[in-house]
Amino acid sequence: KLCEGILNILEKDTQTSCQVACLEALRILSRDKKVLVPVTTKRNMQILMKLAKLDAVEDPLERVSEFPVIVEALKCLCNIIFNSSVAQKLSLELNLAAMLCNLLQECKDRPLVDDIKCFDLRLLFLLSLLHTDIRAQLRQELQGVQVLTQALESSLSVRWTEEYKAAEDRDRPPLSLQETDCAIEALKALFNVTLDSWNVHSKNESHQFRYMAAILRHCLLTTGPTEEKTEELH
Repeated sequence: KLCEGILNILEKDTQTSCQVACLEALRILSRDKKVLVPVTTKRNMQILMKLAKLDAVEDPLERVSEFPVIVEALKCLCNIIFNSSVAQKLSLELNLAAMLCNLLQECKDRPLVDDIKCFDLRLLFLLSLLHTDIRAQLRQELQGVQVLTQALESSLSVRWTEEYKAAEDRDRPPLSLQETDCAIEALKALFNVTLDSWNVHSKNESHQFRYMAAILRHCLLTTGPTEEKTEELH
């Protein structure tokens, strides 16, 4: 009942601070699988997707003031999808992966969006891990390898010297914590999406995998903010 009450409030046009507080409470509650059973419905998923700006027709990142709401809504969706097989099935029906890819592309070259990007990538990782049909959809329909590789490239701030050769900058400072986390989530999602890609068929796929290999090499030469984070990245 508490979750339902929170979602009823979130469905209304309330203030940003109220939305964030409600989403934070829901995120904590959504760690409990038993709590999720009555609230994992199409309507409730759509409420959270709307708050995460996943259904936005116009620029979803127009207002910086809404960024905390987007992040918390994505966090809630991560918990719900991880803990609920019903939510995983609804994700396919609601075309969640496609919306996440769109939002991820909107994040490109934008300031202050690292948290949004990170939890978008984490949600793509979870979907590709837990639902084989979504994994296939990402690979075949949504150009997931390309989208995720570009997200990884952006997180690592790769500079190119040749088509498949990234610049090596020994004096470059370590990645920030946010950049490292984004790169890690992108790598995890890429692993899932490319899991069944041992047989490359097209010229475009061949290019994409060579491009990704160059970025992965660059990744291995990159350091994170701490030794532990560097190890996790590698």
